[in-house]
Amino acid sequence: MKIRHIFFDLDRTLWDFETNSHSTLEELFSTFHLKEKGIPNADKFIQIYKAHNEKLWGLYRVGEISQKDLRRERFQRALSDFGIQNSVLAAAIGEQYISICPKKNQLFPSSTEVLDYLFGKYKLHIITNGFHKVQHVKLKHANLTKYFDSIITSEQIGVMKPNPKIFEFALETANARSSESVYVGDDLKVDIIGCQNLGIDGIYFNPNSEKHTEKVAFEISCLSQLKEIF
Repeated sequence: MKIRHIFFDLDRTLWDFETNSHSTLEELFSTFHLKEKGIPNADKFIQIYKAHNEKLWGLYRVGEISQKDLRRERFQRALSDFGIQNSVLAAAIGEQYISICPKKNQLFPSSTEVLDYLFGKYKLHIITNGFHKVQHVKLKHANLTKYFDSIITSEQIGVMKPNPKIFEFALETANARSSESVYVGDDLKVDIIGCQNLGIDGIYFNPNSEKHTEKVAFEISCLSQLKEIF
């Protein structure tokens, strides 16, 4: 088998979502004077926000809420937990978050080094569940767009990973066969099991070396290990 196409997830695989998001939320805590409004500190606000965001993203993945609802509700619910009932404030914070966060450019260690190494040897692609416009902003500001032949977003085609349709669409767009493709992602269920169900070998990016019992084609804890595989 000769690999010709390497598909990547973006958030939490190449683009360091947690670091970029945390930095943005700290800025917003200060910008909107949330301490003066009764929230004790930025860390507590971020902790509560993340809990709501994770639950709402779970609903969004299965089509139970819209993108608009997700963006509105995550900050509205977080503020509400601190006794702040202010939909206008929640909307303003949400708009600023979407404006600022995607322009952050912290990547996982070795991201650029590995992409430089793979570029030209393989066709590189992105498959992401993130919002279409937002993901393109991230790629642009992190100087990653130039590496990828195709960028597939769930919003673009109307289904989300692990739905096989997004992987089928990506293969068709790239003019690739599953047998000559691999997918690199950080989410065991959404990325790795999702792609392997369609016959694409999965490379599980597991930087925290979390324990699991799933069978994966490859597992790495640092992106630099891709140079040992390819």
